[in-house]
Formats: sequence, structure tokens, C-alpha cells
Amino acid sequence: MTEGNSFNLEKLVGQFQIVAEFEEGHAWTKGHINDTYIITCRQGGTPIRYILQRINHHVFKYPELVMQNVKLTTEHLRKKIGAEDKHDLTRRTMTLVPTRGGAPYYRDHDGNYWRAYVFIERVTSTHVAEQPSQAGQVGRAFGMFQKRLADLSPEKVQETIPEFHNGRLRFEALGKAAAKDSAGRVAGAQAEIDFCRQHRSIVSLLHDAQVRGELPLRITHNDTKIDNVLLDRDSGEVVCIVDLDTVMPGLAHYDFGDMMRTLTSPAAEDERDLAKVTMRMEYFEELAKGYLAEAGEFLTQAERDQLAISGKVITLILGIRFLTDHLAGDTYFRVHREGQNLDRARVQFKLVESMLEQEEAMKSVIAALG
Repeated sequence: MTEGNSFNLEKLVGQFQIVAEFEEGHAWTKGHINDTYIITCRQGGTPIRYILQRINHHVFKYPELVMQNVKLTTEHLRKKIGAEDKHDLTRRTMTLVPTRGGAPYYRDHDGNYWRAYVFIERVTSTHVAEQPSQAGQVGRAFGMFQKRLADLSPEKVQETIPEFHNGRLRFEALGKAAAKDSAGRVAGAQAEIDFCRQHRSIVSLLHDAQVRGELPLRITHNDTKIDNVLLDRDSGEVVCIVDLDTVMPGLAHYDFGDMMRTLTSPAAEDERDLAKVTMRMEYFEELAKGYLAEAGEFLTQAERDQLAISGKVITLILGIRFLTDHLAGDTYFRVHREGQNLDRARVQFKLVESMLEQEEAMKSVIAALG
């Protein structure tokens, strides 16, 4: 198969430095934002796979900057990981395949931006942590990710989505979407809108601490959900962190808070049975232990002191984003059924409630880890 949504995949693959014969390509449904294809080529009679992606330039309005960040961080990570151990290097960090002209992306005649990666074989991913130790593994992986980038100046990395974690702006956007009610969905989401209004002070806690000079700027992943971590199919160990489109200057808490959101609840992101949604303390303990085992080397005491609250901040902001998109008619996050973004928002808000109930216990866990 050479076509994907009217795109000639064989012709597109030919724009990159892939010294192999194109065999076939098919769409991959994972992910909300970009169009992704798995490409199979043959090199010397052996099948080799690549990832071909069309960057959603409606979401990422500055794709050139996105790819500048991806190139910079993958090269930095590759040097760091290679200095530790060169074994299986192309499985342990994402590897960009440059275009024939050496660029990190290809722009077609219609203005679409394309990139290619080496496909990482013999790995799996999951939507939820199935045991506490897995939360610890993922926490350690993202802690190490931040640590490896700690000596790369945040000034060299571009802000590709301005005000991405600005909770006040997200709340204002929700208010505008509710007032406009373009999709006629406000009446069916009034309880969720009221929840956001009741807890609006939470969304600015980290931003305010940064303004006060308490929290320094770091290079962060900004999308640390568990399915952005690839696990070895046989050992279950973390192999690689993927989806680097949102790597930007930010707070370490953005990453830790998103891990709290995705690792501590047993429920899927769009779970309809809210009784399944809860923050499991044993998972949080392992997450914190794994993360601080690596990130503890560079975090300040002020950063440690704010880690426990980061989950409720990030989770509430994401819930507001899901709810806003639902009210606007699902224009940002990809949906596969009616009401999916509302279900996603409800899950986030239920998780915020669980985090609020256990906040003091979480602070005690962080304090005990030193």
C-alpha cells in the first residue's frame, strides 16, 4: 500500500535519507494530534521499519521551531546516552532521519510538514500503570530525561506553544467557549463548568510560584503520560521516551504533575465509570521515589516542596482543555466518538478530587524522600 489519506507514502519516503526499497505503509491510530504511518522498507533483503509523520501545523503553529527543538534535544540525548553506553542506542532514544538535503523535516507542495524516525522494535506501551513498580520505572525515566537535559540551556529551546501551561488563559478560554456555546453543549456540561469555577485558584499555583522566583526554568517534556514511554516487550523495562513535540522550557512540575495524572489512576483517560478513577497512593510513592532518584540530583528544595501539588494543577488544566474543546465542537483533540472529550474532562476532575483528599499524605511522602 502506497497511499495514506491521499498521500503518496512511497514518494514521501523518497524525500528522506532512507537507503532501502519502499515496501508498504499503513496508518497508525495512536495519538490525538499528528497523522502517523508505519513504513516498511527492505534493505539487503531485510525488512526495516520507519515512522513517517505529518505534523499537525494547526495545533503546532510553528512546526519549524518544533523540529528545531526535536533535533536539538535528540542530538543532546544521543550524546549523553552514548557516553554512558552505546549498546542499542537507536532503541534508547528517538532517531530523526534527515531529508535528502539534510533538513530535519520535509515540506510538501501543499504546505504539509513531514518527518521520519527510525522505528523502535520489540517494544510495547500501555495507557495505565499496571503495578506500582511500573510507576517507579516511568518516574525514573522522566527524571533521567530531565537530568540529561539539565545542562542544555533553556534559552536554546524554543517555546513552540506559547502559554501552554498558563492556567489562567485556559480558564479564560473555557469561559469564552461556554459563552459562545457554538456546538450547543453547555447545558449538558454545566456541572463540569461549575467544578472548574469552584477550583479556579488551583490553576495558577505553579505559575505564581515561578513569578515569585521560587521555581527555575528547566527543559521539560510537557506530555509525560505513560503511553509516551516505550517498554521492552520481554523485560518490561523502560526503553525510550517518545513524542517530543512539546519539549519546551518549563517547570519540572509540569512533567511530574502529568505523571501523577497518568500513572496513579487505574482508569483510561476517557473512562465513563468514574468509580474507577482514583489516585492510588502506593503508585504515587513509587513514582516519587523513582523520579527523585534521578531528578533529586538537580532539583532545588523549593522545587521539591511544590511537587505534591503539581498533580492537581496539571490535571485540572488538562480537564479544562478537554472541556473547552468539547464545548467548541472537538476542534483540537482527536475524538473517536461523540462526547469523548467530555468524558476525558470528567475523568480529570474526578482525579483532582482524589488528589485533594490525599494531598497531605503526598507531601509527607515527598518530605520523607529527603
